[in-house]
Amino acid sequence: MTDKIRKTLADSAAARWLALIIVSVTMMFGYFFTDVMSPLEPLLTKTIEQGGLGWSSAEYGFFSGSYGFFNVFLLLLFFGGIILDRFGIRFTGVLSTVLMFGGALIKWYAVTYEFEGALFGYGMQVIWACLGFAIYGVGCEIAGITVSKVIVKWFTGHELALAMGLQVALARIGTAAALAAALPFATKFGGVGASVGLGAALLCAGMISFIVYCVMDLRQDKSVAASQTEPEDGFRFADLNILFCNKGFWLITLLCLMFYAGVFPFLKFATKLMVVKYGVDPELAGLVPAMLPFGTIFLTPLFGYVYDRIGKGATLMIIGSMLLTIVHVVFALPINSWVVAIVVMVILGVAFGLVPSAMWPSVPKIIPMKLLGTAYAVIFYIQNIGLSMVPILIGGVNEANTDTQGVTDYTLSMSIFAVFGLIAILLSVLLRAEDRRKGYGLEKANLSE
Repeated sequence: MTDKIRKTLADSAAARWLALIIVSVTMMFGYFFTDVMSPLEPLLTKTIEQGGLGWSSAEYGFFSGSYGFFNVFLLLLFFGGIILDRFGIRFTGVLSTVLMFGGALIKWYAVTYEFEGALFGYGMQVIWACLGFAIYGVGCEIAGITVSKVIVKWFTGHELALAMGLQVALARIGTAAALAAALPFATKFGGVGASVGLGAALLCAGMISFIVYCVMDLRQDKSVAASQTEPEDGFRFADLNILFCNKGFWLITLLCLMFYAGVFPFLKFATKLMVVKYGVDPELAGLVPAMLPFGTIFLTPLFGYVYDRIGKGATLMIIGSMLLTIVHVVFALPINSWVVAIVVMVILGVAFGLVPSAMWPSVPKIIPMKLLGTAYAVIFYIQNIGLSMVPILIGGVNEANTDTQGVTDYTLSMSIFAVFGLIAILLSVLLRAEDRRKGYGLEKANLSE
């Protein structure tokens, strides 16, 4: 029996790493598109006469938060998790990539053409851009949980944390490329629409990439059936009780909310922060926050390797949360040296490598495989509340603290991010305590051999 089980496709190192690379490319292009507008805030907020789109800081904050509107208010991400567990990886993955590409096209149309009128106090161009970004957000988040389940499917008992770390690293390449190249690309090739159009083209390539993966996934399922491995139990609504009554699951969910609320929304405003507070040249300002994803490209797989071999997952989450808090406290202080900004951004990169490398591989230790899609969906759903609401909050705070000369005081907004870090520390400490009581194995190594 053992010999037959080991004949599954996932037991081939070459096959499982190839599968990882293919789905990671899809997410890398997705992360590029997610952040392609972040360094373009200076262009967006310029007047039309100055070559910009004339958006206000509040409109930019509303747009940034629109990514998660449908996921949060219509529960589409939650239903996406149920679809994933009931209908499988291939159907859900193709559906999500189509939504990503379709939403990207709407967003590109919005920022390329002029619109008249307003709705809810926001210009129609902003509304259309938000609609496209919200549709894209549904697809991207469902793709994210799908890829997470793909990795668990292929790497359980193998290099699970390392594989997740490498997937995150490739995704961060997409983020870094967007932060570093979007503004120069837009400046050279005709404005905001050029960079958004580039992102849409990459999403089309990512959709094709996932279709290629589907062929491998079908072969993996056939190899599992041939090995007589017991099939995965199907989803039942009654099983949701396993999620909702699991304290460890809720601790890791809330930790995800607080930690990512202190990172991704911060990146939406980081480029302008570098320009206004630290005096970095606007053409180079995107490179400073780009250091964050570049750092995690190397650190997340490294910390994942440590988790696979040594364990200490809960401890890694505590350390990362502490570093996140320190970073935002420094950003809130009246220190205007660009050197300090760079050093602090490097530290944030370490934090951003520590927590995800330990957090995502810890979920399968708490939740069974048959509910993993729904579990990741709930986590991503709660995370999207932060991704939607925090940019709106920070955008409003920044506008309220901008003087008549257009200079923004970032003390309050950075202090808010620091509070998120403090809460993350508390949650990670409670998670480690719960692990000791329940024996989830978060402090143990992942490799079964």
